[in-house]
Amino acid sequence: MNEELCRDIERFVEENEKAIFEDIAWLVAVNSENSPAEPGKPFGAGPAEALERGLAIAKRMGLAAENCEGRIGYAQLGEGDKACRDYLATITHLDVVPVGEGWSADPFTMREREGWIIGRGVMDDKGPSVLCLYALKYLKERQIPLRYPVRALLGVNEEIGMQDVVWYLDNYPAPLFCFSPDANFPLCNGEKGIYHGRIRATSGPENIVDIRGGFAANAIPDKAEAWVKAKDLQSTGRVSAEQMPDGLWHLTAVGEGGHASMPEGTVNAIGVLIDYLLQNSVPGEEEGSFLRFLSTIHAASDGSACGIAADDGLFRPLTVVCGVIGVEDGHIFQTIDCRYPTNTSGEKIAAILNERAKGIATVSVDHDAEPFYMSLDKPEVQVCINAYNAVTGENAEPYTIGGGTYARDFPNAVSFGPEHPERPAPDFAGPIHGVDEAACKAWFLEALKVYILALIELEKLKF
Repeated sequence: MNEELCRDIERFVEENEKAIFEDIAWLVAVNSENSPAEPGKPFGAGPAEALERGLAIAKRMGLAAENCEGRIGYAQLGEGDKACRDYLATITHLDVVPVGEGWSADPFTMREREGWIIGRGVMDDKGPSVLCLYALKYLKERQIPLRYPVRALLGVNEEIGMQDVVWYLDNYPAPLFCFSPDANFPLCNGEKGIYHGRIRATSGPENIVDIRGGFAANAIPDKAEAWVKAKDLQSTGRVSAEQMPDGLWHLTAVGEGGHASMPEGTVNAIGVLIDYLLQNSVPGEEEGSFLRFLSTIHAASDGSACGIAADDGLFRPLTVVCGVIGVEDGHIFQTIDCRYPTNTSGEKIAAILNERAKGIATVSVDHDAEPFYMSLDKPEVQVCINAYNAVTGENAEPYTIGGGTYARDFPNAVSFGPEHPERPAPDFAGPIHGVDEAACKAWFLEALKVYILALIELEKLKF
């Protein structure tokens, strides 16, 4: 890495450090969970407000800013109108998953502790959104020669369907190359397939009056509750039993939440609750059959207990997680989230589960996105990897993931940091989609240097 360029990037980062984290805090202050559409706000008021704030940051930097009917937005450096075909892009999102329960402080008031920032969206994906805007700010202020305009795309529907990007690609040309700062460094060149479905009990409730747990299909819940008819129940380590009038008991199970694509080290509160109900013989006969079927899914996150395990040697093995349980139209339902390799599919997974649940439940296919894989031979991919290694002095190698990012929706894209699961983190630092979501300030500043260098080098390529 050119030493003079390195020193200049260092100076820029130091000069802008305070403003960077102020801007992240300003975005975190908006609860941008997707909600019912309003006029001019197709994904709800929160995402619309977050998008306006993101574009306001861009305008303050002197960048062109475009709000695309409230569905997505972008900041742009360099000449090029809506129909511009030859441009580079970054793509992040400003919507967030629901906060859940158990936060140590207000999730929408960003706070700092021991060099870390904490708040919903700091890592996923408001912090990285700000980093992309500051990378464009560097290119602008230093008047870096641009072969291609650069857009920092800001989505607002990533967490529940990515319809923002679907709309964008229906109405705008795709970039020549795009990277999504919504994964781990050094670079992700492949993403598993993602299957979302719903398991619905055939029969209605018997002894289970109500059951609730989870807040998003793609998040592992840390709390689940049930109101049941029973004679005598006892609290355990993870389940509290409270007696209520009329022979009812209120049960509350606690777990350890996280992202559905990374179930290792988590404890699903729904699974804890189901095990408790079965061990204490609470369910009626048909309820029991349904819960025993659900327990086979909770029993092993690789799907081996319910017959859907898969491993292709290219990706890590399949994972399965159940994020939400509830009662709808008099029937218990549970969502299912599978991240799968190339040798299976959502249809195949649902078919296996339907066969095992025959007469007990039905399993639907609500969403199924095939795996994607990007060749490492592409010069643009090598530029990104080399930029990371140049800044950090590492010799890190790319990888594939179980998560789903915007990269899978573009014809030529990768996901590119800024997460570091391989680096130690303090106990108070929560995961993305979890309680007390956190990000390391020093790692963010390092990531900004990587993104600046990557964009400079990408501008030198001929696509």
